[in-house]
Amino acid sequence: MTVTEIVAQLEKLGTDSTRRILMNHGARDPVFGVKIADLKILQKQIKTDYQLALDLYDTGNYDAQYLAGLIADENRMTKTDLRRWLSKANCITHCGTVVAAVTAESRYGIELAREWIAARQEAKAQTGWTTLSNLVSIKDDAELDLTELDLTELKRLLKQVTQTIHEQPNMVRYAMNGFVISTGCYVNSLTDAALRAAEKIGTVSVDMGQTACKVPAAVDYIHKVQQRGTIGKKRKTARC
Repeated sequence: MTVTEIVAQLEKLGTDSTRRILMNHGARDPVFGVKIADLKILQKQIKTDYQLALDLYDTGNYDAQYLAGLIADENRMTKTDLRRWLSKANCITHCGTVVAAVTAESRYGIELAREWIAARQEAKAQTGWTTLSNLVSIKDDAELDLTELDLTELKRLLKQVTQTIHEQPNMVRYAMNGFVISTGCYVNSLTDAALRAAEKIGTVSVDMGQTACKVPAAVDYIHKVQQRGTIGKKRKTARC
């Protein structure tokens, strides 16, 4: 399928009700309002297509950009591609979902995460912390300990979050809180450190706009995963 054909199909699949929900979550026009389940059907038809993903993303359409993330070839994505996706995202929501997930699965995840968490721009910093959250959720602990993002570095980042989270922009606070949760849930040896960090941080206040979304309490969330006995169980993919 061509980009024109796919965009036409997305327009037919869109609904006003889903469009309203997406707009409440930050989506900007153009947005058709396609359900994720329908995007997943298209993903299965297309499978993986590097160039088509780039072309779909360049439309600026919210739904097309989400689909682009699903079909992107993480092994072919370059740093230039990923930085461009961040700068051209339809909205900050895509920065912390589509861009962060594909970046985490690429060979440049650690490098770009570090670059972005140091940025002053809210969208970049949010994407960086969410990329880190995704990395610890999909990389084996042994693999993490052999990379730049080793356990010592993760402990330092937990300390950084503890000391600075309440001074950060809105969605950076949300992403940092998510990093504490991911580290506690996915890295066996750092669960206690993440819990201590979460206790020091306390309540994280984030304006979630006109949505019913809430900021998860890190301590409660990690404890629930402990009770399920699934601490350290990794995800197969960062994309969803």
